Amino acid sequence: MTVTKMSWRPTYRSSKFRNVYGKVANREHCFEGIPITKNVHDNHFCAVNAKFLAIVTESAGGGSFVVIPVTQFGRIDPHYPKVCGHQGKVLDIKWNPFHDNIIASCSEDSSVRIWEIPDEGLRRNLTEPVLELYGHSRRVGLIEWHPTTSGILFSAGYDYKILIWNLEIGEPVKMIDCHTDVVLCMSFNTEGSLLATSCKDKKLRVIEPRSGKVLQEANFKNHKVNRVVFLGNMKRLLTTGVSRWNTRQIALWDQEDLSMPIIEEEIDGLSGLLFPFYDADTHMLYLAGKGDGNIRYYEITLEKPYLQYLMEFRSPAPQKGLGVMPKHGLDVGACEVFRFYKLVTLKGLIEPISMIVPRRSETYQEDIYPMTPGTEPALSADEWLSGINRGPVLMSLKEGYNRPNKLVFKAPVKEKKGGVVNGIDLLENVPPRTENELLRMFFRQQEELRRLKDELAQKDIKIRQLELELNNLRNSPNINNNNNSSSNGSSI
Repeated sequence: MTVTKMSWRPTYRSSKFRNVYGKVANREHCFEGIPITKNVHDNHFCAVNAKFLAIVTESAGGGSFVVIPVTQFGRIDPHYPKVCGHQGKVLDIKWNPFHDNIIASCSEDSSVRIWEIPDEGLRRNLTEPVLELYGHSRRVGLIEWHPTTSGILFSAGYDYKILIWNLEIGEPVKMIDCHTDVVLCMSFNTEGSLLATSCKDKKLRVIEPRSGKVLQEANFKNHKVNRVVFLGNMKRLLTTGVSRWNTRQIALWDQEDLSMPIIEEEIDGLSGLLFPFYDADTHMLYLAGKGDGNIRYYEITLEKPYLQYLMEFRSPAPQKGLGVMPKHGLDVGACEVFRFYKLVTLKGLIEPISMIVPRRSETYQEDIYPMTPGTEPALSADEWLSGINRGPVLMSLKEGYNRPNKLVFKAPVKEKKGGVVNGIDLLENVPPRTENELLRMFFRQQEELRRLKDELAQKDIKIRQLELELNNLRNSPNINNNNNSSSNGSSI
């Protein structure tokens, strides 16, 4: 397969999305005063659904995030309640796609936690999760919910392992152990039967998640992969990364043949990580660079030129991360096809950006709103683990989203105990997060060792003293006389 370089010359073709534009929310519909985390980990630090907006915040000691009702705009109180149970910094948060009140978080403390948010939002700090999941031996940097199955969560740690958790029992049920370095990104195909990963070892992999078998692997020297996303049911993958000349680049791949990319396209010479977002309903790809102020968008087709550049949303404020509203939370009356929640760290600002298809008609636009994955799972955890694959349960957006979700999250009843990995109790041995903490821990351990040595020496002295006393008692004349008299009495 030959690699096709994208031409710089624009190719014109009819597209219903060629005039899509980005509209920033008015100031009164933004969220202000949020102490957004300054962590440099390459994640979005933001998760959003139709009810709540969650943002990882800066905090002294441990990790926390705020959860705000999505309609509660304006300035947030500095003492607004937080979710603050982690002992290390929070690195990723993701809402359950089938339950708007359930959110998962992972942290530098090597744990994954599941939280249930009350319908009315938080009234006080939430410190008790419904589930604490321990299985990684190092910090956990990524989490992803399975797209069609209830109660299945994937977590990727700095121990190079991906764990599959069955939340109905609160235990890891599978481990994917094929990576030789840190996993950077995980993406599922539509039915969740395949998992694509990018890794710090520069390889792109397509994995069968239940068996952990690597079906395809790419190590293309001209394109160092950073992020990967499945393009719906098109049997295509799209990756963002850097070229051998350190320019930002995207590449399109056939998921069944990763020997060479179908096409590559140079983006620019900036250094920020490119995050890809794909909308399977409109076949639109959005590219947002970390630290950039702009969002480029393309239309993807199965025929040449494969990637059709549409337009670019521009903004002077750099983005730290972006949350994406699920389809059922969009304003279909305004022909909104995508909505970002942009994190602007310096201003403590969360800015909604709506991608809108301009239409004059006020009727429902069925051509831009096909049936879309809804909020009902297609499979139970046990069904998926047994090998069954099923596409998502689809819903129409025509009547708006008013149906209450009947799914109830039930955490398994478990004794609260530390997870032991490689002989280390992770509850008792939280890894240090900074060099100062490491030094403090080292000196504490040195003091503890000296104390134990002193205690051992004292006990040795005590034992020797007791042994001497015992010998003295055995050799004392009183005991010998008593023994002789008893022997004489017995002979009489």
